Amino acid sequence: MKFGYFDDAHKEYVITDPKTPNPWINYLGNEDFFSLISNTAGGYSFYKDAKLLRLTRYRYNNVPADTNGRYYFINDNGTIWNPGWQPTQTPLDTYECHHGLGYTRFHSSRNLIEADLTAFVPLHETCEVNYLKLKNTDTKAHAIILTSYVEFCFWNAVDDSTNFQRNLSLGEVEVLGSEIYHKTEYRERRNHYAFYSVNHNINGFDTSRDEFLGAYGTIQHPKAVEEGTSYQTKASGGAVIGSHRIEIVLNPGEEKSFIFLLGYAENADEKKWEAPNVINKAPARETMSHFQTDGQVEDALDKLAAYWTDLLSRYSLDCADEKLSRMANIWNQYQCMVTFNMSRSASYFESGTGRGMGFRDSCQDLLGFVHLIPDRARARILDIAATQMEDGSAYHQYQPLTKRGNLDIGSGFNDDPLWLIAAVSAYLKETGDFSILDERVDFDNDASKADTLLEHLKRSFNYTLTHLGPHNLPLIGRADWNDCLNLNCFSKEPGEPFQTTGPSEGPVAESVFIAGMFVKYADEYARINKLLGNNEEADRAYKASKDMSDAILKDGWDGKWFLRAYDAFEEKVGSHENEEGQIFIEPQGFCVLAGVGVESGEAEQALDSVKEKLDTKYGIMLQQPAYQSYHLNLGEISSYPPGYKENAGIFCHNNPWVSIAETVIGRGNRAFEIYKKTCPAYIEDISEIHRTEPYVYSQMIAGADAPKHGEAKNSWLTGTAAWTFVNVSQYILGLQPDYDGLIVNPCLPDDIHELTLHRTYRDSNYHIHVVKPEGVEKGVQEMLVNGQKVSGNLIRPIEGTKEYNVEIVMG
Repeated sequence: MKFGYFDDAHKEYVITDPKTPNPWINYLGNEDFFSLISNTAGGYSFYKDAKLLRLTRYRYNNVPADTNGRYYFINDNGTIWNPGWQPTQTPLDTYECHHGLGYTRFHSSRNLIEADLTAFVPLHETCEVNYLKLKNTDTKAHAIILTSYVEFCFWNAVDDSTNFQRNLSLGEVEVLGSEIYHKTEYRERRNHYAFYSVNHNINGFDTSRDEFLGAYGTIQHPKAVEEGTSYQTKASGGAVIGSHRIEIVLNPGEEKSFIFLLGYAENADEKKWEAPNVINKAPARETMSHFQTDGQVEDALDKLAAYWTDLLSRYSLDCADEKLSRMANIWNQYQCMVTFNMSRSASYFESGTGRGMGFRDSCQDLLGFVHLIPDRARARILDIAATQMEDGSAYHQYQPLTKRGNLDIGSGFNDDPLWLIAAVSAYLKETGDFSILDERVDFDNDASKADTLLEHLKRSFNYTLTHLGPHNLPLIGRADWNDCLNLNCFSKEPGEPFQTTGPSEGPVAESVFIAGMFVKYADEYARINKLLGNNEEADRAYKASKDMSDAILKDGWDGKWFLRAYDAFEEKVGSHENEEGQIFIEPQGFCVLAGVGVESGEAEQALDSVKEKLDTKYGIMLQQPAYQSYHLNLGEISSYPPGYKENAGIFCHNNPWVSIAETVIGRGNRAFEIYKKTCPAYIEDISEIHRTEPYVYSQMIAGADAPKHGEAKNSWLTGTAAWTFVNVSQYILGLQPDYDGLIVNPCLPDDIHELTLHRTYRDSNYHIHVVKPEGVEKGVQEMLVNGQKVSGNLIRPIEGTKEYNVEIVMG
């Protein structure tokens, strides 16, 4: 069943039933200030870092209760309701939640009063705007009491939720008219504060949660709201909220608007105070001055819309399949931008309190957004590389606020270094900007150890070469892409973290997946050096790639598919010899997309085995058979119930690898079949089974062994977004940036006969029309560029040419 519908013309998903299976969310913000907002107005806000600079609280582990949020209580003669339905859950006469690009709009009504609430984070501002309009469609006047509500977090979200012996005595506020200032901890080391304001005279306020809710009161039935009053409380210790009370009369046909701002402000240390213990409000009031009128808000919304229109115009598709077009044109790229901003740090599944930016995650995410924001991609690469260790290894994650590596979940994940080569090669292909390789970049954020980015790539390459096991395959370390395949952990104690327990290295356990990665990215490293004239280094890399491919076919091939690994005892993992976990998805996809076994036939055989043993109607499972008991030599992967997460769940992230692999051997029908199984737009009709948002990808879906096969979890912040966009844009639709230009190499299913792609590439516009004759799945028979026949399928940039009209006939 559906809980809404796509509105492609407005680039929105419109939710028409507030009782979605989980909170269905959106992200607000593009630069430093961010908010999460659900279809019932739940969520939280932060500045730069969801852990260290959290503005508002959110109650985790209460899905789908979904509290707290930004709430507006409308008391209409004793009937109390909210534009987003929560938290009162009063039945509404009408309800719509429009999740758009960088904004969410609620339109609802009760008893002939219409509420229209638009939430967004304006460009270049450090605030969230809540633009509320109330309209009376009745023939009689209505007296309304409007009460706003946010609950402030005490900045460090972990400390806020644990350190109660301190935090219950911290809260401080200032209130001036309709401006509420949350200045908790400002008196000491902090130079920042939060504010919550409205552009309207108020009739009362509250800043103490306990008094606002009442003894044993709840946010569903706040005492102040139900009494139609406010208590003028100024929090002193305890939990700090921001609440305005506004009393209005709406005459028949009358509409009134209110602009609420939740914002962040900071001062230089020498400018912290206006007077003793009175904060300097100048930066906050400067922000407030930008949003005092309807016209200012509408102008900011127009600029936000223009920003997204311009951004998404860099890649667009016209074809008969509307679901493919909406995902390629809107939602997949939008999700890629969200992963750029958040990595894996902030969602309703990732609380933002325990993870920062992932080294591997951020490198992979770049593959999906580099075409949209190449300048910011460049900066991100340099940030990531600066956390790399001198030996080429990496912190597994770093904090976005400090841009320094941390060891919260350890290091020694031996796939990490190679992802840096993947990110840099994608950037070079997109931009042609080889100057980035000359940038001097720290190692471990230590400027005294800085060297060129090219040297960073060399050390990434060398790290794998110098960490090979008994079969000349790469050592796995703590884990590879699958963080839960822990072959050097051996944890027996309940509650021990699998990723930090046991040795981070082992001299035996090897990864066939990393081997496939190495084949692909050693080739990229070789090509980069060849273009730079470093022929000796290029030849060394090409040889290493070839040797690794040979090692995979010699000791990484199991007869009908690629092995997954060798464990610490040199026993095979992912082999027909195993009772459980006989075949894994990752090496089948990545080895083939790297070209291993394509000419000799192993590639096709491996992909046939995937279809036979791992495929389901909801996607390809990670491995089969599922593990039925805990295996000490394998670690966390066997700790999950069968069918969930890494134990035979459907990991959406690696399904695109298999789809890409199918295009490598020319099977367009199979590639597109795999793409559709996890693509949100194609599974909207089973939202009651899938449960997460039907407009973005999720991390995983319960596999065939699970009681809830088809149920998804962990939406939004997943490498699925970037890899799926790479799959659909570069391999299925076939428009591949390369060092020398754009390669056009589609691999299409039978039911797509024609398409047009519009692509901005290196400041030029490409309009590419593809025609596919009957029975063809892959291959370019003829290419015309600006009317001239060109041999092959590479479009080389022509100096002085900014517009390219390209005609492709497949065959």
